[in-house]
Amino acid sequence: MEKADLNFSELPFSYQKTDFNIRYRFKDGQWDKGELTGSTDISLHIAAQCLHYGQLVFEGLKVFERPDGQAQTFRLEENAKRMAHSAEKLLMEPVPIELFKEAVHRVVDANRKYIPPYGSGASLYVRPYLIGSGIQLGVNPSSEYLFIVFVSPVGPYYKGSGLSCVHLLVEEEVDRAAPMGTGDIKAAGNYAAGLRASIGAKRKGFSECLYLDAKENKYIDESGTSNFIGITADNKYVTPKSPSILPSITNKSIIQIAKDDGITVERRPIAVDELESFVECGCVGTAAVISPVGSITWRDKKIVYGDGENAGPVTIKLYNKLSGIQSGKDEDPYGWTEIVPAG
Repeated sequence: MEKADLNFSELPFSYQKTDFNIRYRFKDGQWDKGELTGSTDISLHIAAQCLHYGQLVFEGLKVFERPDGQAQTFRLEENAKRMAHSAEKLLMEPVPIELFKEAVHRVVDANRKYIPPYGSGASLYVRPYLIGSGIQLGVNPSSEYLFIVFVSPVGPYYKGSGLSCVHLLVEEEVDRAAPMGTGDIKAAGNYAAGLRASIGAKRKGFSECLYLDAKENKYIDESGTSNFIGITADNKYVTPKSPSILPSITNKSIIQIAKDDGITVERRPIAVDELESFVECGCVGTAAVISPVGSITWRDKKIVYGDGENAGPVTIKLYNKLSGIQSGKDEDPYGWTEIVPAG
């Protein structure tokens, strides 16, 4: 198929209109068959539950073009399961796993010309989201839901390309999520609440903020967009353990790769004063994959990793192994990838 007229290798991480999105509605106790549409507008009642009481959860995943030209997803079922968990925690109607997968396949197939070519460094970002669309004046769960999936070709999340280093500021005035709250799900309100910390860090010249736990303000939680990882001098992969951290599918995948490569993995609380003990650090997530951390500033102290500008050897190895599987360049021994069927 002829590609869209885009400079795929120079794409930013931003919305690019494509031809179709897909929408499913839940009403009277059942989901409909879904509708592909070229419209980018949605119509909601002024009393729609999501507009007042915030029933809105979402996911993010990527589709890659393989060397043979086929399109492939990465751990699609894990995204479906995570969205279902998010929905259930907010008392929303969860999207069935098979319907979720069907929706992604249909919308990707309808927008194949926007899938960046293999080797371009770009990917097709897929954004599924679920909103409470029923008319609701009192504080109650919605009786109707709208599930939408749209796609957009994107470049790297952070400026630069590949393994460009990011620089973090430890946030001590804004809490990301309470221990018994909603930090472990992709609820839209979590990100709105974190904007003042993220934007505040960026205004000071940093790439993102790095949150501490809300209870003791002592342990690393996660960055504004990603899980946090640290590599020790004795080759250990350390990542925070906390009930308020989003369970990153990317982190879960890298952990498996690291274990199979002989790296010891520790998921445990990480005190902020441990940051100086790491020789490499990174932010991991769907959008960024692995972004090596060049420095972390905590109060009046700047901790620099390596030369502060280039990724360390362990980060590079893990990044290459994961991205090789995602793009179809390397064999997938885990069964994580899935070819998008042509309609």
